[in-house]
Amino acid sequence: MKIRAAVLEEIGTPRPYAETKPLKIQELDLDPPGEGEVLVKVAAAGLCHSDLSVINGDRPRPTPMALGHEAAGVVAELGPGVDDLAVGDHVVLVFVPSCGHCRPCAEGRPALCEPAAKANAAGEMLGGGRRLHRDGQDVHHHLGVSCFADHAVCSRRSLIRIDKAVPLEQAALFGCAVQTGVGAVVNTAHVPAGSDVAVVGLGGVGLNALLAAKLSGAARIVAMDLLDDKLALARQLGATHTVNAGYADAADQVRAATDGGADFAFEMAGSVPALDLAYKVTRRGGTTVTAGLANPDKRLELAPVSLVAEERTLKGSYIGSCVPVRDIPRFLTLFRQGQLPVDRLMSERVTLDTLNESFDRLADGGTVRQVLTFD
Repeated sequence: MKIRAAVLEEIGTPRPYAETKPLKIQELDLDPPGEGEVLVKVAAAGLCHSDLSVINGDRPRPTPMALGHEAAGVVAELGPGVDDLAVGDHVVLVFVPSCGHCRPCAEGRPALCEPAAKANAAGEMLGGGRRLHRDGQDVHHHLGVSCFADHAVCSRRSLIRIDKAVPLEQAALFGCAVQTGVGAVVNTAHVPAGSDVAVVGLGGVGLNALLAAKLSGAARIVAMDLLDDKLALARQLGATHTVNAGYADAADQVRAATDGGADFAFEMAGSVPALDLAYKVTRRGGTTVTAGLANPDKRLELAPVSLVAEERTLKGSYIGSCVPVRDIPRFLTLFRQGQLPVDRLMSERVTLDTLNESFDRLADGGTVRQVLTFD
């Protein structure tokens, strides 16, 4: 079938994207779903820094590539062997499918699925190969999802069926931002009630971490960002303290607000300076968690003695250490109960034809979560 999709021709295109237009809206040929695959009519897709990091070259991927990895939609067609979904089902798309057989999957850590990591890096489907084509040539898939398009063929293992009562525009955020931010707090760090928490970087992921910290019963929540507008939103969402991360005494302010430092500090900005700041505001014996994806060529300078003498912990969190089939329904239940107000993080609706301008706004940091919709 013919679809419209946003295709990245090459990485590292200079800004402003409104002028250079790294994303080309093109007509592609999409194969029907193969064995164990599903055709999804995409309803909504979130714009995430993980997409931006492919565009700007921080996260190199093969091109041409149809971008997009955070979405929700409606099942349109089932491939052979798929008997546990039905046409019309609503689904959240997950950008790391779980093979169910490799060692990480067997250990209950599907975010680290080895066949999925290999396929995602190659721009292929979990089942091998590509289903997108243009003028007889293959187009790479972005993380097995490629949801900046009106339709997508995905592995069944990339889909989580959800209640049809959940608006799809809001459900889309559970594919990445909610899993990554909330999961980092409840799965990776296991933040107990009464803890002091600091969150560095208040995009969609960071604000979800803030919501989760509040839900977990954190005593003090310090929100940190370079933009005062985001600090104001953080206060509305439950931050007890806010600190502009650009101030020279930012770390001192956090330590003063938390009587020596946070028990748990979360880096959600995807930059080395942000991770360095998160580590500095973590108390002795505390835990620093990073869920941001910094450029792979960047390095963090760290005095190893602090890990030993202060019994510090530095942990990575990928997709919030989530088990999507377990966690997405749980998080959606909390959302529907009003305990996880993810809808308050939605900044604006955008269209395929305005994606380049939308990524300029994301790169400037002036937006939380823009959602691409298809009317």
